[in-house]
Amino acid sequence: MSDILLGSHCGMSGSEMFLGSAKEAASYGANAFMVYTGAPQNTKRKDVGELRIDEGHAYMQQHGIKKLVIHAPYIINLGNTIKPEIYKLAKEFLAVEIERTIAMGSDTLVLHPGSAVGAEPEDAIAQIIEGLDEILTGDMKCNIALETMAGKGSEIGRSFEELAAIINGVRHPEKLRVCFDTCHVFDSGYDIVNDLEGVLDEFDRIVGKERISVFHINDSMNTLGSHKDRHANIGQGNIGYETLCKVVWHPGFTDIPKILETPYIPDPDDPDKKRPPYREEIERIRAYGS
Repeated sequence: MSDILLGSHCGMSGSEMFLGSAKEAASYGANAFMVYTGAPQNTKRKDVGELRIDEGHAYMQQHGIKKLVIHAPYIINLGNTIKPEIYKLAKEFLAVEIERTIAMGSDTLVLHPGSAVGAEPEDAIAQIIEGLDEILTGDMKCNIALETMAGKGSEIGRSFEELAAIINGVRHPEKLRVCFDTCHVFDSGYDIVNDLEGVLDEFDRIVGKERISVFHINDSMNTLGSHKDRHANIGQGNIGYETLCKVVWHPGFTDIPKILETPYIPDPDDPDKKRPPYREEIERIRAYGS
């Protein structure tokens, strides 16, 4: 089998910032990774000049890390039609995050589409389209990857049809991609365990497989269609090792980065602490294709 692009979410903090992120990814044996440009829960951001971007990319090149994905913060909600100030913040902050994504040398910004928060889903989708139309330009140097969502609460993106409605509704659909999250898709009701190819064919028919620019590889603590969105470690949930490896090693997506967002695990040296599982999980997934 050909090689795969596989890694995880990595932190970015302290004096090393992005250089530290690249070092963390390398320590896991990753050749791809994902970062937030700042805390996902707020708008506080360091100037990009302080992030040590060039040093990080030099380290990536030295250690065979080929792909960087950026994730937009959770607080961006273009679908909020109830509170205009939330929508205004979402537009302004998303525009900033796009600039930061480009400055960091990535062509992919993962975005949760938004939540209707009490309104009709159709109204939220219309406003998401309106907001994206104010931001997307034909010459933008990165794409926005709308994430498949589990359908918790009033999340938009719980179905392939909702994602297609957004993509087909904007003026620059060529700038939109999809982040396919295995836990979210399973929790939203798509049976990737018993019918992976059927689900992928359905996605292809409704959205188009060529739209997928990144996968989030997560097992699920919950059952099919639970709409819960609780990630489990690889092989420890209801999706299972075999299915997740089939996604990672799928011949139709060999050049698409796969990013782990699985929970931290207890540290055997200190039961009061937790540590990232990514080195072991990456090794297990790579072993499947060897």
